[in-house]
This record gives sequence, C-alpha cells and structure tokens, in this order.
Amino acid sequence: MTRREDDVFASSDSVRSACPLKHVRRVELDDALVLDLGGELTGVTVAFETYGELNADRSNAVLICHALSGDSHVAAHDAADEAGWWDVVVGPGKAIDTDKYFVICPNVLGGCRGTTGPSSLDPQSGRPYGRDFPAVTVADMVEVEWRLVRHLGIEKLLAVVGGSMGGHRVLHWATKHAGRVRGAVPIATSPRLTSQALAFDVVGRNAILRDPSFRGGQYYDQRTKPEIGLAMARMLGHITYLSREAMREKFEADRHQPKAVPTEFEKRFSVGSYLAYQGEKFVERFDANSYLTLSMAMDLFDLGDGPAALAATMSESRCRWLVLSFTSDWLFPPDQSRALVGALVASNKPVTYCNVASSCGHDAFLLEQDLATYGELLRAFLANINASATAKSAPGPDSEGRLDYELIVDLSEPAHSILDLGCGNGELLDLLLRRGHERLMGVEIDEQKIIACVRRGLDVIQGDLNLGLPSFADGQFDFVVLSLTLQAVRDVKRVIDDVVRVGRRGIVTFPNFGYHKLRRMLAEDGRAPEASGVLHYKWYDTPNIRFLTIADFEAFCKEQHIKVHRRLTIDSEAGSEVYDDPNLNADLAIFVISR
Repeated sequence: MTRREDDVFASSDSVRSACPLKHVRRVELDDALVLDLGGELTGVTVAFETYGELNADRSNAVLICHALSGDSHVAAHDAADEAGWWDVVVGPGKAIDTDKYFVICPNVLGGCRGTTGPSSLDPQSGRPYGRDFPAVTVADMVEVEWRLVRHLGIEKLLAVVGGSMGGHRVLHWATKHAGRVRGAVPIATSPRLTSQALAFDVVGRNAILRDPSFRGGQYYDQRTKPEIGLAMARMLGHITYLSREAMREKFEADRHQPKAVPTEFEKRFSVGSYLAYQGEKFVERFDANSYLTLSMAMDLFDLGDGPAALAATMSESRCRWLVLSFTSDWLFPPDQSRALVGALVASNKPVTYCNVASSCGHDAFLLEQDLATYGELLRAFLANINASATAKSAPGPDSEGRLDYELIVDLSEPAHSILDLGCGNGELLDLLLRRGHERLMGVEIDEQKIIACVRRGLDVIQGDLNLGLPSFADGQFDFVVLSLTLQAVRDVKRVIDDVVRVGRRGIVTFPNFGYHKLRRMLAEDGRAPEASGVLHYKWYDTPNIRFLTIADFEAFCKEQHIKVHRRLTIDSEAGSEVYDDPNLNADLAIFVISR
C-alpha cells in the first residue's frame, strides 16, 4: 500500500489489531454480579492494564473508560509494545502523564478482549454464552470497574476519563459512585443517544442478526462467522464517526479512484474502499455478539429526559467536572454536552466546558489534530485536582495587572459568589480565588483563554455572551462581573439583562470614550482616539466595537430601569479616582447595578 493510501485509510482504528495483549492482567471477581436488568453472572473475569505507579496514599489513580470498540490497551507500555488506542493522550509527559498518575484501563463487561462477555464460557453449559449472555447496562459495567478498583486497593479515584460510550460510564461513575471520584471528564458523549444515533445502531445490529452465519449467536465452533454483518455494522459506524468536512478532505479529490482493497463489498468510489477496509479490518479483532451487547447497553443509557430530570441526576455528583465536545461531532452533538453542563450549573457544581473547534467529527477525541486544545485542557484539569498538587499555577505572561480588577476585588467579600463574563485568561478570578472566594466561575469564548483559566484551577464555561446565559438561574450569583467587555459585545441590552438577572448585583466596567484626550485627538488631529491607559489600542487592532461614555451608560440604565448602587470613575493613566466632571476627565468607569 502506498503512503497516500495509508493516509486515506487512516482512522481511529488504524493502530488497533488482533494481536495478543502482552501486558494484560486478569482478576476474577469473588462475588456474583447481580445485573441491573435481572439475572446474575458468576465468575466474572476482568481484563485490565495499568500504567505508572500508584503513590503511597493511593490518591493518583486515573480510570480510563474505553468506547464501544476499544479495549484495555489504551497505550503502548514500551517501545516494543503494540500501539494503544489512545497513545496520543496517555504516556510519560503526555496529557494523562503516566509519570504522575497511575492509569487503569479495564476491558468492559460484555467485551471480547479478556473481560467476561458473550464469547466467554458459560459455567452452566461449558459452551460460549453467545446470545445467552444476559443483557448488561452501563451500571453493570461500572460496578465491575468499581470492584476492580477496590481490588487494587483504591477507595477514591483522582479522575475517571472516557469518550463516547466511555463517557456514559464516566457520567454513571460521577453520579452513582459520587464519593469515589474527585474529577470526571466525559468527552464527546451525552445523557442519552439521539434518535438518529439509535437508528444507526439498530441498522448495525440488524445487519449482524440477519447474517446467515450468525446462527442465533452460536457460531463459535463454526467454520464461518457473521463477518459480513459485523463488517457492515462497523462501516455504518465509521460513517457516523467522520464529519462532512473530514469526508470531503479524505475522498472528494479522488472519489472515482477507489484504492485496491481485496473485498467483496462494493468499492466503486474511494469512500467505498475506505469503508470496506475498515469493516474487514474490524472483524479480525471483534466479536459480533459483543457488538450487539455493548451497542444495546449504550442505547439503553438514559440520565433523564428534559432539564429538570437531568439536573436531578447530575446534582448527585460531588466532584469537579471537565466536559468536552467537538464542533463537528454529529453523532454526539455539542448540544448534548451543553445539556449536561446546564444541569451541572443549575446544581451549582464546579464544571468547565469547552466545545473544541474541530473538523474531525466524533473521532476527534482519538486523533492528534485537536490535541493542542483538548489534551491541554485535560492535562491542566488533572493537575488541579491531583491530591499531590501543592499550589495553583501562577498567572501567565499575559497577565495585565489591571486597575479595574483591583477595584472589583475591593467591592466584594470572600463569602460572595462571583460569575465573570468574558473572563479572559482568568486573572480577576485568580485574584478572587487567592483572596478566599470559594464559589467562582467564568464564561469565555476563546479556547486558549479557557486553557489558561483551567491551568489556574478555575471553572469556566465556554459561551458567547450575545447568545445569553440560559444555563444560569435568576439570582444564582451574588455578583456578575462584566469587565472591559461591554464595548465589545453586539447585543448590549441582552447582556446587561443577563448581568442583573443572574447576579443579585452586577459590576460593569468599561472605557469612557468621552475622555478629554480622546475628544481632542479626534477633534483637533482628526485621528482615531487613543490614550495610554485602558484606551491604548490602535484603530486597526482594537476589540472595542462600541464607543460609549459614562453619560451614555447612565442614560441607558435610566431607560432600562436599572438601579445604580455605586459609580467609580478613574483616570487609569494617573491611577486615581476622578470626582470633577468624570465624563471628561476619567477614562475608566465602574458601575455597581441591579434591576
């Protein structure tokens, strides 16, 4: 196969093979497993792999939950080992750093890579379970994982991390085993599948069930296996894993030039040869009955229909959260992650959320393309919940030492809860955190600034202020801060309405474009206004899209029936408060307001 063909066939499956796992370990559970949907399993075996060292107080364990087609081999153990399915994330010095953390990755209950599943021997009959393997749920899978963790002598996990179906298990861990988890990282997942996602699984299962070689699920001693049905199910799956952009990049240029793949599947188009290759490669390492079992468990997962039910479930958690989605994922669309985040916010849980800009679709969390964002968020989050961490990260090089931040800090008390809208790199929230405020949160749209905030140990929700704050309840915070952001928003009325709705008080700071130096520069020199204080921007690189004055904002508050509790007007160049004609002599204004 040429290098070009390697690139075309590359996928999240590329590194996986049917080779024996060199470092796999197995534990047989002592007690019978009573199943969520009835019945029980005896003699359950769990296959797992570990990486790194467990520290003395057993506080650095990170459990990784694989997706439907994954296994325990999350990463290579050494240079001679086979590649793992998440080598881009797990390993020495990587986002999940095995020099710092003790990583555990078990093969899931119902799987086919060492943990008890349909291909295991039924102790009653002595034959493989096949279709007699009982229906299992995500709750059953997590119970097995918990028993393994306890077997390893760990009472509380530093974090549970997983994507897709693995994300479902993260959600169950964090809500139903709340006291056993410090941090939860559900990635590209959902509180339940969309009907569209269910439809693809239904077709995939039917392809397996209608394969003549399926034989009611008892095919293990037969010469032929249901490879055609399983391959077709996987082909369907790969369609859902890719985005439209990824499809276009891979296949549009040579759509009528399929690659040479020895297959009986139709390959008239290049995308056809890709799907045929992925389908036939999958059957080498996976069992059709396991596919049926695991896909059904994923389809049955349901944390609640509607915001109220979901909030009730998420309120049970007692950990910190990092929720990640990807913009081009249509299998687990970002709206589903936002619903999770909304439920956590409604319950006042500490949560950070980022919808990572990506063209890779659902597979993005398994690939390198967007690792600089999702990997760094994961690294920073783990560092901040790590029990061995002694201090928060210091402010980054982009700290500005802004005067309005110091004044805002003075306007609040450590007991006050604060939401910072347009929080940037988190400098203000960091000052408040160091002062002793316990309930702090930011809203920010820029991915890199969110990463900077997480490195400081802050909770930040990605969001566009112009679209409102639907996740936040009325009066949810003592103060909502809008600091040097008002002049950069499009929908001023909506943003201010949210400030005084979500906050019992709002603190709004903005540059005063009525400042005398700006007036003279425009009137006398005919130049775009610029000064050395908060108005230091050139006309071509300014974030300011609105040019308001102190008098303008006062008139706005009067028109909107907003009460002004306090007004501070500052000359930021001199670093002093202005009392004489502030609309002329101050370049910075701070208003404390409420409805």
